[in-house]
Amino acid sequence: MDAVAFRSVPSEFSYYDQRVIAFEDLPAGRIIPLGEVVVDRNEMVDFATKFDPQPFHLDEEAGRNSIFGGLSASGWYTASLWMRSWVDKVLSNSTSQGSPGGRELSWLAPVYAGDTLTFSAEVLSARRSKTRPTLGLVEFAGMAHRGDELVYKFVATGMFTTRT
Repeated sequence: MDAVAFRSVPSEFSYYDQRVIAFEDLPAGRIIPLGEVVVDRNEMVDFATKFDPQPFHLDEEAGRNSIFGGLSASGWYTASLWMRSWVDKVLSNSTSQGSPGGRELSWLAPVYAGDTLTFSAEVLSARRSKTRPTLGLVEFAGMAHRGDELVYKFVATGMFTTRT
């Protein structure tokens, strides 16, 4: 089921239920496509200038002389692009209550200006909280692909309220 299919909710639901995507919509195995983005060189360098000013993220020549072979995006920039897609496609229309964190983070290949990244999330597990039965804990893998190549992956847990 894609993110668009989450958008219809009966009108008798409470405020949070009207937020469309709730814990019950996120069972283990669900894959959520989050769309594509083309990496913009200026945004990529601006981000690196502010948050990760390593030479291979800022300068073409330094990038060519690095193991990356060219100006490469900060992994944190790639993560922020994925997060924006997650918010736009899921969290902004959900019962999300934030996240207690994650346990894995991998930048598997460098990302370059002009790359088209395809983002997705896969629900790995979902369970109700033992102490708060109206709160569900959803473990998911967030991923970015360039074509068939996985370039970024992480595993985290999101908290979503339930409809019941």
